[in-house]
Order: sequence, then C-alpha cells, then structure tokens
Amino acid sequence: MFFYQKQRLILIFICCLALFPFEERGLAADEKEEILPRFVSLRVSSANLRTGPGERFPIEWVYQKKGLPVELLKKYDIWRKIRDYEGTEGWVHRRMLTDNRTVMTQNADQSVLYDEEDPSSAIIAFIDPMVIGRLQECPNKSLFCKVAFPGATGWILRENLYGLYPAETIE
Repeated sequence: MFFYQKQRLILIFICCLALFPFEERGLAADEKEEILPRFVSLRVSSANLRTGPGERFPIEWVYQKKGLPVELLKKYDIWRKIRDYEGTEGWVHRRMLTDNRTVMTQNADQSVLYDEEDPSSAIIAFIDPMVIGRLQECPNKSLFCKVAFPGATGWILRENLYGLYPAETIE
C-alpha cells in the first residue's frame, strides 16, 4: 500500500511540473553584461539626479523631459551614473532609464529633415533646437540618421544630433 502512495505522489509531482513549466532563469535585460558607456533615455517625465548612488545623497537636478537622451557611464547596484547633453553628471535609479534610443537636435539653428539620406532630396521639415526624436536608423559610415520626430520622420545630419556616437551604427 505504501508503495502505491509513493508512486501516486511522484505522479502528482510530475503532473505539476508539466502544468507549471520552468521559467527561464536568465538575467533581466538590465542585469546582463552591457557595454559602457552607451546612450539610453529617460523613461519618466521627472527624474532626480543625485550627487551619489543612493537616496541619502542630495538631489542636484530634476529632469523634466521624458525621452531625454543621456549617456550611461557607470553602474553601482541599482544606481546608474549618467551624463546629459550639457555635460552634467550624476546618479539616477535604474528604473528611471530605458534602452529606447532617442536623440535631440543640438545645434543653435533649425536642423533640416530630408526625405532621403541625401542633402539634395526633398526637405520634409525644419526641426527646432532641443527637440527629441526616436532614433530609427544610422547606417554605417553615413552622415545621416533616420529619426522620427513629433509630426515628421526623415533623415537628418548626424552632426546635428545628441544621443549617439560619431561612428555608431544603428540598424
């Protein structure tokens, strides 16, 4: 009798395993080994920049722009050291950042947004300084990147953008 009870328990255990498959125990995207420095963007519309990695450190600055591209420099536990377009460095909680790639126009005048990856192509729009767009493509060795700005998508000179490295390729 005891033998059958033991077999029944083993059978129930095996059935439970089949009903609840093992979850992959890989690292979360944020915990995977990553290349630093690299560009990321702000996930939220309000993020505290602190002088050090922890809540005990004073807030130096409060970012008020969701999607702002920042350069990720270092990691310490749940804290990330970043640098913004003005060169200001500080620490934010990792939840404030996302891997979504954005760029910001950085020249003093308007930037030209072209229909194609060619300055002789049709002009789609003129983009004001400090406008954030979603980075879509930056071909290898190209002077242009394809960016989706609010209301217009097209090709813009790479040198007019903050949020990517000079020779970086985005596909």
